[in-house]
Amino acid sequence: MLVLSCARPVYPTLSLSPSRPKCTAIRSSLSNVHPFVPEVAKAADSLSSEFRGVDNLVACNSSRVLKAFQNARVGSHHFAGCTGYGLDEAGGREALDQAFAEIVGAESAIVRSQFFSGTHAITCALFAFLRPGDELLAVAGAPYDTLEEVIGKRDSHGLGSLKDFGVMYRELPLAEDGGLDWDVLTSALRPYTKCALIQRSCGYSWRRSLSVEEIGRAIKIIKMQNPNCLVMVDNCYGEFVESIEPPMVGTFLVAEVMASKGYKVQPLPRVPRSDTVQAVQLGSRELLLAFCEAVQRSSPVGSFTKPVAGTTPGYASEVIFADGTFIDGSTSELSCDGPLREPYAVFCQGGTHWTQWGLVLGDVLKSL
Repeated sequence: MLVLSCARPVYPTLSLSPSRPKCTAIRSSLSNVHPFVPEVAKAADSLSSEFRGVDNLVACNSSRVLKAFQNARVGSHHFAGCTGYGLDEAGGREALDQAFAEIVGAESAIVRSQFFSGTHAITCALFAFLRPGDELLAVAGAPYDTLEEVIGKRDSHGLGSLKDFGVMYRELPLAEDGGLDWDVLTSALRPYTKCALIQRSCGYSWRRSLSVEEIGRAIKIIKMQNPNCLVMVDNCYGEFVESIEPPMVGTFLVAEVMASKGYKVQPLPRVPRSDTVQAVQLGSRELLLAFCEAVQRSSPVGSFTKPVAGTTPGYASEVIFADGTFIDGSTSELSCDGPLREPYAVFCQGGTHWTQWGLVLGDVLKSL
């Protein structure tokens, strides 16, 4: 590797015998060059130990995913499509389901492109679990905005919510610290409570996300009251977080930089994380729009476009999205969004590497 880093193209005008120390010095000087603004460079330096910790843990997740694909015996024959009912397809769906189930530690999984969003997948599960007269209990406060019409908290305009079908709904408020209210949860279930919903991520609420340990404790409390109560966990943005993935370190940098500028952030820098979302309170409509516009300008796709806030199906408030992604709606690539309501918080997620957010933040700081 050292030889390759010292190699030069063999042109007559260049010396063919550069000294090894000289090459090392050149490589060292180049490694200190970066395109970050001073605030981002300072934050990155202060987070070097956190970044090293993430790098050390990535191998564990990569090994687990690789092993799951090997155990499912995934081969090139699984990649071929089929027509009609799919009865003669080569088992690709079953292999993919098996791999995902092993990765997340589940008994089984269903992985389909027909689930076009997280809300769609959750809706399918809720309608499968619940029947008229049953109760759905949300134990982590209000769920994500797009579930309000599904549940019936907000008028579904005749599309058929759980409430329309006779399913009752109740939610437990969070404790003052933003976590689960354990005292209330201890006696929260009723005889007709059929399903308890735990949303791990903060959604658009200003609260910390839940750890796996907290979720396990909540499930234990629920099952002690009624072993037959189904527990559904919305794990969106929480995959692999306990072992931490590369997209997550970008949010470390967002937290460090924005907190240093005096903005409220959730979670705080260097606090253990339970999902890959970084929230920043900007305090005004103008700053929220400016933040999202800067992220869009720094995206690889659609950088020449300007995100416009507006009414979006499933949301009660106007929402702005900055998502210059290769796959439409793939927030894990690099994106941010937020509802245009108090406290005008922006929610950042994704990024292929922390340096991607490092570059984006340079434009963000100029815009704010």
